[in-house]
Amino acid sequence: MAGSAGRALLTVGAAALGAAAAYAAARTLPERSRQPWARTNHAGRPVTLLEGPAHAAGLAIGAVLAGPPTMVAAVAAASLGALDDLVGNTTSKGLKGHLRAAAQGQVTTGLLKIVGLGVTGAVTVALADRRARSTRWAGSAPDSAADTAAYSTGVTSTLVGGAAVAGMANLLNLFDLRPGRALKVGMLVATPMVLRPTPGRIGAAAAVGASLGVLRPDLTGEAMLGDTGANALGAVLGLALVERRPTRTRLALLTVVAALTLASEKVSFTKVIESTPVLREIDGWGRASR
Repeated sequence: MAGSAGRALLTVGAAALGAAAAYAAARTLPERSRQPWARTNHAGRPVTLLEGPAHAAGLAIGAVLAGPPTMVAAVAAASLGALDDLVGNTTSKGLKGHLRAAAQGQVTTGLLKIVGLGVTGAVTVALADRRARSTRWAGSAPDSAADTAAYSTGVTSTLVGGAAVAGMANLLNLFDLRPGRALKVGMLVATPMVLRPTPGRIGAAAAVGASLGVLRPDLTGEAMLGDTGANALGAVLGLALVERRPTRTRLALLTVVAALTLASEKVSFTKVIESTPVLREIDGWGRASR
């Protein structure tokens, strides 16, 4: 297990340095290249979405150690998010909004992203399941002897896992509304997996490292993940959570993600967080006053 811990630590460091370097390089791009990524945040201040590609770059670097499924999750989800960031139609928002537009014959970039994330989830979990059936490596064994026969053995399990990955990619984007919030959520989910020899340990380590690499500009309100970064972070986290897990675990994750996504259509996450003292303290930690 010591080898697995060392590999996880190396992944955190590599992803953090990669994300930080990518963001620093992005900030030196010519104005015409940076302008499409410029936005105004919730407080009416200028912010850049270039953090998203930088975070995705950190994830991709971490995926070199995590393996091909994590690489596919990071790159594909980031690409779909970039499509929405750069050419997205803002008139339709939320899952319900995109589905309503589709019912009226309008294909939005958001709908294309939803479909694309579904395909991405299915492909990445299929790749992870195939690897799980053919290899065994330190820290990757199922939770119990019963799980050995249950995890990732059929199409249903793969599809459920894929849906959970797609759902996580979308869910993380719903938290990217205040400085540092989506990154904190991602790290709170990923850190326990990094500290223990869990199946998704290295993928989770990539998520933690990439998030640390861009945490400062996010907390100061200078930059935000946007769809590019949030979708990539969520997809990698989702894959880490379902990798080498039995169908019942994947179904439980999908249920939680679906419930939170549906709740977001009716309830403001920001209002819930701001009305809950503990969540409000965590949410505000390290955030600039601007």
